[in-house]
Amino acid sequence: MIYLDNAATTYPKPEKVYEIMDRTNRNCAFNTGRGSYKIARELNNLIENTRDKIVNLVYGDCHNVVFTPSVTIAINQIINGLEAVNSKNDAVVYVSPYEHNAVARTLALLKDKRESINRGLIIRELPINPETLEIDLDKVKYDFAMEPPTLICCNHISNVTGYILPVQSIFEYGTEYGSINILDASQSLGLVNVITDRANSHFINADFIAFAGHKSLYGPFGAAGFITNNKYKLAPYIAGGTGSNSLNLNMPEEITVGQEPGSHNIVAIAGLNAALDNIERNTIEDVYEYEKELTDKLIDGLKKNRNIKLYLPENMYNHISIVSFNVKGYKADEVGRILDEDFDIALRTGYHCAPYIHKWLHSEEYAGTVRASIGRYTTEEDIESLIEALEEL
Repeated sequence: MIYLDNAATTYPKPEKVYEIMDRTNRNCAFNTGRGSYKIARELNNLIENTRDKIVNLVYGDCHNVVFTPSVTIAINQIINGLEAVNSKNDAVVYVSPYEHNAVARTLALLKDKRESINRGLIIRELPINPETLEIDLDKVKYDFAMEPPTLICCNHISNVTGYILPVQSIFEYGTEYGSINILDASQSLGLVNVITDRANSHFINADFIAFAGHKSLYGPFGAAGFITNNKYKLAPYIAGGTGSNSLNLNMPEEITVGQEPGSHNIVAIAGLNAALDNIERNTIEDVYEYEKELTDKLIDGLKKNRNIKLYLPENMYNHISIVSFNVKGYKADEVGRILDEDFDIALRTGYHCAPYIHKWLHSEEYAGTVRASIGRYTTEEDIESLIEALEEL
């Protein structure tokens, strides 16, 4: 199988990830923080060590990392727990047109709940240039001035088009009005530098950074979460046992305890810990350059096929790894099925859980797009095979 669905989950993982997960599952799959025995204490140290590695990855200081089973749950906990948003009548929330349903549906559900009690939630899309498919920053400034943001939710890299959004500028403009900023780094963390150090000129002023361990971090399913600068308090959204202060029916206020009820997925966290050992700051740039080279090769090949319609930002400098396209005369799922059955090429078709952007792509006539997504283990031969298969098609 030629695997080109890395935007959904990267495959394969580093061999060390498989080895550590197998060893942990066989020998160390115990509850942490709930036992006084030695191995339970050692596993708690493993969790804290993994938190430290995540913080180091974003060049951060004084940040907390909360682990969740998935990035979708992480985003739900952030949005539904933000007291500064949920206590405000008619809070204004800006989202990019590239948001995943992890954000879009969570906000839609919250809006319905708030409207049922006459609290209201105003959801606005960040303006996009329909010709370039890029965020219009001049219009962003104007919109913020006319209707100041309470909250901004912004994808870092689109899982549909591979567009790298100008999150640094968006959050900077929002901060002038006191906005709370949530960065969805599901596609980006581990592939591009996400810098939270204010002393750095590339500083991204994000209050919360949601991450998925099974994507560009090359960890397993079950180990995701969010990073917070501790500026804004989160009320508990999910409650349960924490292994501490058990006679108290209120959730603990400490964020890494109060936001992590239930048993930790120690096998997945051990796998993520091993995956993070493979990611160093000086290698992120190497991986980026490698994937960028393959991305450009794929785009150049597809542009030669007159039956291919590509969905790309105008400025290709702000683009990486993900290429959405359609083949004239076919629905997206038909192309995916043919590539799978006749060429053993695995990629994704449809709307990719991103409801807003397709009205700008005008992809409904194809029932979405065909999406090829590149990873660090993709080869030139994989790219050439896809190009040749589409030429044959």
